[in-house]
Amino acid sequence: MFTGIINGQGKLLAVESRGHETRFRIQALYDLADIILGESIAVNGTCLTVETSGPSLFSAYASAGTMQRMALGLLKPGAKVNLERALAVGASGTPFKGSFDGGGHIVSGHVDCVAEILSVRREGESRRIRIGFPASFGAEVIGKGSVALDGISLTVNDCGPDFLEVNVIPETWRATTVAEWAPGTRINMETDVIGKY
Repeated sequence: MFTGIINGQGKLLAVESRGHETRFRIQALYDLADIILGESIAVNGTCLTVETSGPSLFSAYASAGTMQRMALGLLKPGAKVNLERALAVGASGTPFKGSFDGGGHIVSGHVDCVAEILSVRREGESRRIRIGFPASFGAEVIGKGSVALDGISLTVNDCGPDFLEVNVIPETWRATTVAEWAPGTRINMETDVIGKY
């Protein structure tokens, strides 16, 4: 489980495809300490399991099924990605190491579909971004509900059967990969877990 509050960015060092499966090597561009083999890290919103690790470095595998539903396979070595560690329950009933007090929403890390940036325009200090997605997910996108785009928790400002709009504040623009989005960019989209049900 994740919150959609990005911990920092990483850089893809290698994208090794074998048929429809892929292994990613990622270098965190911030202090990502004590990476544990087997832990879950969301990479652009896709929950991946750590296979190998070093100081702020890890590799993870994505199966054919995962690759079919996400946009990570479109990225080349050198691309930046958003990283978030999973919330973890401590031993003996201690509370979550992370919490929702800082914002965000419930994010599973199970990407629903690949969406496409349709437009990016300034709106005061923010950016208003319109995103297109397959209409089969339209019922799961709710105005003023939440959505995770490349793992980033955002509020749906406006939506229709096959599009949504979000407002990106300056801090999110600075701290995530959103600043690299342009019309035609394909991104991972996870609809609101609560909205699904």
